Amino acid sequence: MISSLQSRAAGLLSRFYGYRSFRPGQWDVISAVASGRDAVVIMPTGGGKSICYQIPALLAEEGCAVVVSPLIALMQDQTQGLVANGIPAAALHSNQDENENRRITAAAAEGKIKLLYVSPERLLADMDIFKCIKISLFAIDEAHCISQWGHDFRPVYTELSQLKNVFKGVPVMALTATADRLTRNDIITQLHLEDPYCHLSSFDRPNISLAVYANPGARQRNAFIKDMAAKYPQDSGVVYCLSRKGAEETNAALSALGLRTVCYHAGMTPQARDKSLHAFLTGRTQVVCATVAFGMGIDKSNIRWVIHVNMPGNIESYYQEIGRAGRDGLPAEAVLFYSLQDVILRRNFAQESGQPVINVEKLSRMQEYAEARVCRRRILLSYFSEETTCDCGNCDNCRRPPARFDGTVTAQKVLSAVMRTHASTGIRTIIGILRGYSRFDIKTAGYDRLPTFGVGADLTEEQWLDYITQMVQLGLLEIAYEEGNHLRPTALGMKVLRGQERLTLSVYTGTAEIRRKSKKDDGRKVPSDPVQQLFEQLKSVRADIARTENLPPYIVFSDATLLDMAKQKPTDTESLLRVSGVGEVKAVRYGKRFIREIRRFTGMSATERGASIKETLILFNAGMTAREIASTKNIRESTVYSHFAELIGEGMITAFHRIIAADDFRTISAEFDRDPGNAYERLRESYPPGLISVAKAIRTAVAAKKTGLDRK
Repeated sequence: MISSLQSRAAGLLSRFYGYRSFRPGQWDVISAVASGRDAVVIMPTGGGKSICYQIPALLAEEGCAVVVSPLIALMQDQTQGLVANGIPAAALHSNQDENENRRITAAAAEGKIKLLYVSPERLLADMDIFKCIKISLFAIDEAHCISQWGHDFRPVYTELSQLKNVFKGVPVMALTATADRLTRNDIITQLHLEDPYCHLSSFDRPNISLAVYANPGARQRNAFIKDMAAKYPQDSGVVYCLSRKGAEETNAALSALGLRTVCYHAGMTPQARDKSLHAFLTGRTQVVCATVAFGMGIDKSNIRWVIHVNMPGNIESYYQEIGRAGRDGLPAEAVLFYSLQDVILRRNFAQESGQPVINVEKLSRMQEYAEARVCRRRILLSYFSEETTCDCGNCDNCRRPPARFDGTVTAQKVLSAVMRTHASTGIRTIIGILRGYSRFDIKTAGYDRLPTFGVGADLTEEQWLDYITQMVQLGLLEIAYEEGNHLRPTALGMKVLRGQERLTLSVYTGTAEIRRKSKKDDGRKVPSDPVQQLFEQLKSVRADIARTENLPPYIVFSDATLLDMAKQKPTDTESLLRVSGVGEVKAVRYGKRFIREIRRFTGMSATERGASIKETLILFNAGMTAREIASTKNIRESTVYSHFAELIGEGMITAFHRIIAADDFRTISAEFDRDPGNAYERLRESYPPGLISVAKAIRTAVAAKKTGLDRK
């Protein structure tokens, strides 16, 4: 049996967010927090974490929920989306004028704001100010930052342990998308949570396809990225780079190829970063080339692909970064370019970090994922302690199991070159010897006189790099990190060299296959499916609205909502409200443009009769005043009152007290009883004409009802 609280929560979900049911686990979290219990919520990126604290904030009879967020961009993104849904929300941050921050704080103290976003630094510094606000809940987003076991540890987060002592009785919710078992337990300890309700969702994001390719070099890699962008011309992509320099060079190269790109990294000024982020979120640019400084919590729903130019340092970071794609549940792609050079660089970073043992181990797990020849999704899920018994069918190893060949001779050539250089050289030099390069360093060392010089000229550099990488992965070679990253053979490698063991290698394919695929289906053809045709047209409508209102397109409606709209083809406001993701405020604010496009597409008259009055009724039922409805619809308040009068006459509105005070109604009614011929003119001196019309409509409705009762 559904409780009254659950019924209210479901009503809020439908009214403000346009969803008809909660995702698995959401209601359990909401129920626990609404009852005053602490909570830890681990949900994948795009899994619906924000609903878990936003609905309890709306359910609370008084006070506001304080949401602790690490990034200003994330705060702005979240508040913008909430306000667009008709929810009173605001953020306190340093990019705003302090007078505005004080106004927001005062509004929160007066109970006019339901969700208030703030950085941990500001919350801790202004603790006395927050004591003056009635707080219904603390929600700590990106909570993995509190743990030294987490991949993005921030010391200031540990000071949030004060909240349980300072704000006694206020529930605290910790939320994150990526936390292994150690991090989850540490979050509970660090925040002093009391018997928290713990929800651990599946980490699986089956809509994201996974692929890893040997890094073919900048030129081929950039051509691949260009093809990927062409495959999704109306959607966005993220290119993650290891360094600031790498991000800048990739951005410049892609721009030269004609892509609309921006750069984003911590070395840029805050103003430059904000400019890049705004251009990306609003769709003015298609691709962002970034370091890990970009993206935490960004809720841009139409990121269709994420490409890592270099291997991340741990699976948590990788999982969070690829999770920025496909947040709307539609198909998305995650591609990782991998090389042993990445491993060497990452290992150096890990060993120089404050926790070398932990970080080297995490790097090893990331390397295992990149080098895997089995289902990649099973590796990711296993890392987060989630069992799965079958392959995913949506990664490169499942879709295209690698072809294999007898690589014994190939390996012997490599091992011979390594041995003849006394295991004193790195990968590039070995490849140079095998390819027969007459480079200065090779000649100076006398390597051009070795018997192995030039024996591998039939293979490209990329092929040799891939086969040597496989030999390291299979344990024939090891990298002597302590000796300048030289290659040296293992005992197994020596057996292969002597012919005592044979070796099977996977055929190097590079990026040719997927590049052919992306060129064949690059998204530039006009779709023949009517649903896809309408979907693309609705995207154009959304883009026009977003440009006019200076909003990111996904704030208007997500791709998933537009696709459902294209399938259902709503031709009036009532049917539009049945589309997943269309709440009441957005239906009225933006719906008319989409309905008009759908009606044209289906051969109907573009204009829906009586639409404006229906919209007024929807917003009135949502609890809005006449002034708020006028503002939302961008019409005169007098027009809203005329709608009220008509709706009262049709019996569609009966809550008269919400429109006119009882004393005002009695005064107006008495004047019409006394002198109906001149009442209107006399009343106009004290009341707006619209309110007088409402009073007259109420009189008529009440009289009609009374007459009906008398007849019975």
